[in-house]
Amino acid sequence: MFENIDLNGKSILITGGTGSLGQELVSIIFEKWPNVKRLVIYSRDEQKQFQMNQKFNVETNRAIRYFIGDVRDLDRLKRAMQGIEYVIHAAAMKHIHIAEYNPTECIKTNITGAENVIQASLECGVKGVVALSTDKACAPINLYGATKLASDKLFVAANNVKGANPIKFSVVRYGNVMGSNGSVIPFFMKKKSEGVIPITDPRMTRFNISLKEGAEMVLFALENAWGGEIFVPKIPSYKITDVAKAIAPECEQKIVGIRPGEKIHEEMITSSDSETTYDLDKFYAILPFQHTWNLEEYVKKTGAKKVDFEENYSSGNNSEWLSVEDIRELIKSHLYPDFSA
Repeated sequence: MFENIDLNGKSILITGGTGSLGQELVSIIFEKWPNVKRLVIYSRDEQKQFQMNQKFNVETNRAIRYFIGDVRDLDRLKRAMQGIEYVIHAAAMKHIHIAEYNPTECIKTNITGAENVIQASLECGVKGVVALSTDKACAPINLYGATKLASDKLFVAANNVKGANPIKFSVVRYGNVMGSNGSVIPFFMKKKSEGVIPITDPRMTRFNISLKEGAEMVLFALENAWGGEIFVPKIPSYKITDVAKAIAPECEQKIVGIRPGEKIHEEMITSSDSETTYDLDKFYAILPFQHTWNLEEYVKKTGAKKVDFEENYSSGNNSEWLSVEDIRELIKSHLYPDFSA
């Protein structure tokens, strides 16, 4: 991975860069490309930038810059993107229940913000943009998922309006990031001491991906996108009850009921999307119906193979599953080195 991309001497901007994935991206970029020219963290929370600066200090990591700004503010985005070559768009309003209660605010950030990133990138000479999506954008049943689906459509369609501009827009879509802010594993770890683990529905399943895998997938898209693809990883699923068993086998599992806007199983590729989905070995690529490049050439150069499944790619019908012991090992290796059930 990353054989054909060299970010040394390049300038990169990450919207929402103070989040878990943004910080993982910064770690990988500094490790693999120590001579990166500029790495701009664009976000609106000064406290999170202050905290991140304790880890990635501007004095010792001279390429890093902290830029206060909101993706809703097009003029500020344009100012931040001066001289930027690559943009990773990770900023979003993502908590389902908060989005349901504040729908207009969610739309402003996730849809208008996406359009602003596209517009600023087109006007500022950016070479490549990768936008982060979510499994909840696939056949959405909540506002957050609907706004992210709209965002995905905007980034895919941006390739059709760029004209002679060589910029490439692509999207990465994946499931729950293990250990990220607000995810189930840290939540269950906190609940363990209470003796009861709340389970929304015992049938519930989810995809699982580590922070490192998510960050590496973003960089894969930055390197390999032709423009308009939605990249989807091949990742395992887990049962929510198995996560509870892995973390707190001695605790009672109390069924509390599914929350508004939640699904029993999450999807990443619908049966309709499978019509234009190709296998890229470690990933799937949902190709746009209208693309600005030759499909036969794409298949030849990437080794892409048309998928033959006719149903959706769902956490409930996945072919790869994490066992209770698998989950425990991942928790120990990725999140809590001293963990023991």
